[in-house]
Amino acid sequence: MEIDIFADEEFKAKLAADDEFVEQFADFWRALAAHYANLDADRVFFEILNEPEGKDRYRWYGVEAKLAAAIREGSPGNTIIATGAHWSDDDDLVFLEPLRDANVIYAFHFYESHLFTHQGATWSSNFWHELKGVPYPSTPENVQAAAAELPDAVHRLQVVRYGLDRWNAERIDGEIGQVAAWAEHWGVPVVCDEFGVYRQNADPKDRAAWLRDVRTALENRGIGWAMWEYHGGFGVVTSENGGIATPDDATVRALGLTVRSYQSLESKGAGTN
Repeated sequence: MEIDIFADEEFKAKLAADDEFVEQFADFWRALAAHYANLDADRVFFEILNEPEGKDRYRWYGVEAKLAAAIREGSPGNTIIATGAHWSDDDDLVFLEPLRDANVIYAFHFYESHLFTHQGATWSSNFWHELKGVPYPSTPENVQAAAAELPDAVHRLQVVRYGLDRWNAERIDGEIGQVAAWAEHWGVPVVCDEFGVYRQNADPKDRAAWLRDVRTALENRGIGWAMWEYHGGFGVVTSENGGIATPDDATVRALGLTVRSYQSLESKGAGTN
């Protein structure tokens, strides 16, 4: 079981600016960790904060160290899960130096490129809701139709660049390889505890290909993973008009599973956030 704090933007903004609020959050974590400290330390982990959203990586490193120390005071034995600043992306993780605690797993989220994985999304970058038909893998040629649909020249250029970057299995493996190299350098474990593709405007075959390539790269690098999410816009299951949730076969196969094996994992609470 992972105990994780999913805080709102206002909460995270206060952490980024208010030292007194950091102290208060540390008090909370110290008490929460102590409350669960008597449970099996091999099964109960504490993730400090989901996607801190702080743009100042140096500030977040100090805040996270303070919170980790508070958790350790409350629970000497449970594993702590730490992450980088902002949205917990891989570049935020490789900025970090490990905390002064040997019992820490370092987590990152992977959604590159967001132009593909978040097409149709109505949060974060405003123009994402205009994106549709963005392909994966990408080439300079196959992105032209999607780029042409955008009214803003700067946004069109971003899609063109996505094509020039040639996002494919090799490109994804190279990106994830940087996390693996960071982990090897510091001798610490890492996990990708979020990755996925928003269904809204993504071609189902392209979505499955991206999921497969990310999952394969993670496994080849010896990095554990969890897909975001179980049921929702990124989900591994779908339902019609609020009906019974049904595993999506293409998604399940992209994760290297069968429907039967996925249902077995589901019953154990594994595999998706």
